[in-house]
Amino acid sequence: MMFDGGPTIIGHRGLGGGEGENTLASLLGAVEAGLSWVEIDVQRTADDRLVLAHDPVAEDGTFHVDALAGDRLTLEEVFAALPPEVGVDVDVKTVLEDALDPRTAPLLKDVLKEEARRRPLVVTSFDPSVLLALDGTGIPRGLLTWLWFPIGHAIASASGLGLEGIALHTASCDPTPKARPFADCVDIAHKAGLEVIVWTPKPDALEGYLPADALVVDDVPGTLRALGR
Repeated sequence: MMFDGGPTIIGHRGLGGGEGENTLASLLGAVEAGLSWVEIDVQRTADDRLVLAHDPVAEDGTFHVDALAGDRLTLEEVFAALPPEVGVDVDVKTVLEDALDPRTAPLLKDVLKEEARRRPLVVTSFDPSVLLALDGTGIPRGLLTWLWFPIGHAIASASGLGLEGIALHTASCDPTPKARPFADCVDIAHKAGLEVIVWTPKPDALEGYLPADALVVDDVPGTLRALGR
């Protein structure tokens, strides 16, 4: 089990997307707000460091993969700063260059195998090749799907890949005549051995996503208030 007593609330890039995201201040702020899990975005640099960044380019327009890590926040620094009881959802952003030189997954594997000895981890990615490269590590893996990706295809894909989880955008979970009710989809996912993560539900619209095992949220205080936690 990745999560216990759901839904577990996970801080999206710390306290949420936007200014200050993927920073130590935001991550520690989420922990101070009462969260036991945070989510971060990770990608590699030219000197084979894993840094926190959502977009492939920095504010100055430089691609992270073309630059040295420098003063960019690294994955190792995050692990050193966060209390070991805090779980981390590592959203792996592969880069175009991985098509020719797939170094992101091997770099990540070494770091995560060591860290998994002391803290709860889950790895999510839009790139299933990264998740398959982590097979055998014992670290739970979840397939990320984009907006409105059909929920039936997503759950079947994650199961067929032998993963432990599926991470769905809210738009994939919303009611539609073309899909089974979300609660039924979660039930099937559970029977297939998958845990279900939903990302970016708003505090005033949580009810429909509560069958999920975890919610990755932007508004941490608002979500906790809405759930009475």
